[in-house]
Amino acid sequence: MTLYNEETISQAIHTEWAGKTVHFAKETDSTNSWIRRLAKEGAEHGTLAVAEFQSAGRGRFDRKWEAPQGSSVMMTLLLRPEFAPQYASMLTLVMGLSVARAIEKLDFKVSIKWPNDVVISRKKICGILTEMGTKGNRIDYVLIGVGINVNLREFPEEMQDKATSLMLESGREFDRSQIIGLVMEQFEENYEKFIRTCDFTWLMEDYERILANMGQPVRVLDGDKSFEGISRGINKKGELLVERKNGTISEVCAGEVSVRGLYSYV
Repeated sequence: MTLYNEETISQAIHTEWAGKTVHFAKETDSTNSWIRRLAKEGAEHGTLAVAEFQSAGRGRFDRKWEAPQGSSVMMTLLLRPEFAPQYASMLTLVMGLSVARAIEKLDFKVSIKWPNDVVISRKKICGILTEMGTKGNRIDYVLIGVGINVNLREFPEEMQDKATSLMLESGREFDRSQIIGLVMEQFEENYEKFIRTCDFTWLMEDYERILANMGQPVRVLDGDKSFEGISRGINKKGELLVERKNGTISEVCAGEVSVRGLYSYV
């Protein structure tokens, strides 16, 4: 197995600030909780926490998230943005795009299931969880947690039609430090574009190029307000544009709802 520690990860990162300080642990509760503690101790913008194992990893909607040793990238990036809190939720999509672009560089055909599920062969390989802390009406920190299925060889039966790994898709193992380096590089570039306008003006074309259900029928799951329509891309705020049967366009906000392909997960 390729070495995977603070040193190998730091050596793989060639950025100005994203991941310039790396903290590594064999085990932690969750990288989001760990980096929140570091943030409160004054850790700087771009600090990265990486763990081999999380005892209390979480996904979206508080789902438990766990992976065997040696199989996954589990990391959280700390940001100290200058912009107003209402823009922070879009950073989840910025990271989703960055992971997708990084995986593309390893010669995979990748797409994004809006808002941030990175998908290969119509199955998910990455989960992202963003959290924010404020001081008064300003952002104190934003934490973006990322879990990437890298060298996983199998999934529980109930997950096999929804999840995959880079190894299962290619038949070979990958150096996880290299993957972290690629993600940090892509994120730094995309974040710099994002903060120019605090929206997707400079990222929309890139995002829509790999949007999984572009022009496809989707179901927006929102309790008794669920509906079906055709995905028409995103707007500058990163909201999904869904054309309803009567021709009107609904702007769907991430975080509030789930979107599924009409006949499958994607």
